[in-house]
Amino acid sequence: MASIWAVLWLVRYVRADTMTRASIRQAVRVRFGWRRLAPMAGLSVTDKTPPTVVVAPDGKVPKPRVLIPKIKVAPDRYGVLVRAECLPKVSLGEFQRAAPYLADAWRCARVSVLPDTPGRLLIRGVRMDPLIVRTDHTPTGAPPEEIATWHLGLDEYAQPVSVSLADVPGVTVAGLPGFGKTSLLNRFLCDTAPSDAIQYAVADGKVTSSAEGDYAELAQRAFAFVGDDLGEANALFTRLVELRRARSAAIRSVLGVKNMWHVGPSAAWPLTVLIIDEAHTYFREHKGSDPQTKKLAALAAENARLVEDLVKKGRSVGMLVIIATQKATGDAIPTFIRDVCPVGLSFAQKTAEAAVVALGEDIRNWPDANPTALQDPVYVGVASMAHQGRPGFTRVRTPYVADTDADRIAAATAHLTRDPAELLAQLVKAA
Repeated sequence: MASIWAVLWLVRYVRADTMTRASIRQAVRVRFGWRRLAPMAGLSVTDKTPPTVVVAPDGKVPKPRVLIPKIKVAPDRYGVLVRAECLPKVSLGEFQRAAPYLADAWRCARVSVLPDTPGRLLIRGVRMDPLIVRTDHTPTGAPPEEIATWHLGLDEYAQPVSVSLADVPGVTVAGLPGFGKTSLLNRFLCDTAPSDAIQYAVADGKVTSSAEGDYAELAQRAFAFVGDDLGEANALFTRLVELRRARSAAIRSVLGVKNMWHVGPSAAWPLTVLIIDEAHTYFREHKGSDPQTKKLAALAAENARLVEDLVKKGRSVGMLVIIATQKATGDAIPTFIRDVCPVGLSFAQKTAEAAVVALGEDIRNWPDANPTALQDPVYVGVASMAHQGRPGFTRVRTPYVADTDADRIAAATAHLTRDPAELLAQLVKAA
């Protein structure tokens, strides 16, 4: 059996790339050094219960047994994944306290310990920092298995991070220019565009027309697109609020439920996503007494009111607003909109105040994850976020999506573009 195991590992080692080979060597060291390392790290327990035979035939009393948690080790490109069985007084807390010692012994940049299944722990050790390794994402063009799951990238332990968008009314994305906001949104668009159960509207405050800017390739997959003109944006937001109201009035008779997420999005009732990039363009206060400034001020105030309506009332009818800006202060994203968006991400920020408005006051208690520490160029594409289902904050390396891939996906899925208002009218007529 041992020889078969050795052959399998040898074959895997020969076929692996350089990074995985280093991890395989590391996994072997972890596995065969465990029985010696565990007691030194305080990860063993002495069983003092007398055995069945209290006195051996030679008259000696057997020594108490030292129990060591059993482990299984698996390598990947970034390090090792260890599953350990818990013992009395050797459980989650003890492993977490020993994590720095394990990191030193295993030659890892960092080690994390999380619960796995009952009685088992998941220990992740990475040899190199996944946050500083650029990653690329090539969209397959196949419809996603879960339309409401947003795959973001890898965390600091090279584990995949995703966000559930089901029953989520809004998402905010903040960060300095050039640090990855648009690439993050591009991946979301490219991964979900092959599904006819989602439709997009885009308001890009950096451009004047859909032929310009970062979304030029994907504009053909959007049923509506506006640039930095406040009047055009106002017309789009008004159009979507009217859709929201029509959906609210029809949802029970058409879908038979009060919340679209009870049945999920479909081609006839798609998840409608409004992406607002450079949001301050549409919401910024304009001060002045001349007629033109007064008009812009009125449009900005109306835009904020309309988007507030979508965020606060659109969730149950399948409408989602994703708002991106450089600094998520109240002048860029009004607080009555920002504070009701449950999902927030922030790329690099220059000040602690900018980090707080993007992620909340609690980010002060997690200095390692604070986006002010992400200003180094090696962290372009790295965002901080509050991970759903985990305490505190985590950092995520988001991958880069090439423009050629975005163009390929948009061209292949353009035929799926539909106006949700027209789809609703067809449903109501059929009902």
